[in-house]
Amino acid sequence: MNPKEFSEISKLLSSPAQIVITSHYNPDGDAVGSALALYHILLQSGQKVNVVIPNNFPDFLKWIPGSENVIIYESDKEQAEDLLQSAKIVFCLDYNAPHRVDFMEKALVASPATKILIDHHPNPDTDAFDYIFSKVSASSTAELIYQFIEEVGLMKFLNVDAAKGLYAGIVTDTGSFSYACNSPDTYRIMGEIVELGVDAVKLHQLIYDNFSESRIRLLGSALGEKMQVLPEFHTAFIPFTKSDLEHFNYKVGDTEGIVNYPLSIKEINLSIMMTERKGLIRLSFRSKGDFPANHIARDYFDGGGHKNAAGGNSELSMEDTIQKLKEILPLYSEQLDFVIT
Repeated sequence: MNPKEFSEISKLLSSPAQIVITSHYNPDGDAVGSALALYHILLQSGQKVNVVIPNNFPDFLKWIPGSENVIIYESDKEQAEDLLQSAKIVFCLDYNAPHRVDFMEKALVASPATKILIDHHPNPDTDAFDYIFSKVSASSTAELIYQFIEEVGLMKFLNVDAAKGLYAGIVTDTGSFSYACNSPDTYRIMGEIVELGVDAVKLHQLIYDNFSESRIRLLGSALGEKMQVLPEFHTAFIPFTKSDLEHFNYKVGDTEGIVNYPLSIKEINLSIMMTERKGLIRLSFRSKGDFPANHIARDYFDGGGHKNAAGGNSELSMEDTIQKLKEILPLYSEQLDFVIT
């Protein structure tokens, strides 16, 4: 986005308007944190703002200020569609194309509002949005929200409630600063967030030490029973069937972060988690170094994402999806054979 476009957006935001903030299906910490941070900033500036997301988000994120006001499209479709239809501006956060909002796509596309994308995923759909602020190099969309408000002159409205949302977005999308965090900007922004009065230690505990007993038992099963290691391909994968999830009283967010654990094994460079939901197998990919996990997601599982963090879907059974993976991995054998030094 160039200075002229930032100036145009600043002008759009200079007078009160109906604004809707959206994020992707199955919203994570960055999606929810970014949306609620922008929500508080725009509210402080005098706008009428609503956050509308496709489906519910994890309980361990519901401490973020304003989360109680989020409108869930899946459970309140009529209100959500009315808000999208009457909005003057719709912010599209943490997704690169309308289909990423899943069953909310039709209502989003039909909205006559000016659509502003703020995102850090590759290959944004340039035809779907009026303005695009996209940086693949950014740690998170939350980091881009901070840069966006700097550019459009809204920094004076950044308060501690908004800062808590930014903290949640940056910390969760970097795995507590373990990946996607080599830019000085990330740490500069986090430092300024803490200066606003955010208790970083407390918020980290709210995110990572706030799980249900069933979620911890699910993690135990993932690592102790479900994980399979393919040392010849430096890969590990964890499959969860629908019955597995039901056994552990699965709730939204319970599998969040589990895919990262196998990467702590020496010489494992690719980790894959597969979960069976609503007739699909959802695959999450994580990788080390320069291995492009998003290429496997894109080329074989109708997905995509970042180089080291991607996702996709399979319409095959769990057994057949695992077999498909085992047939694909030999194609990447040489690329996966490396040691982090």
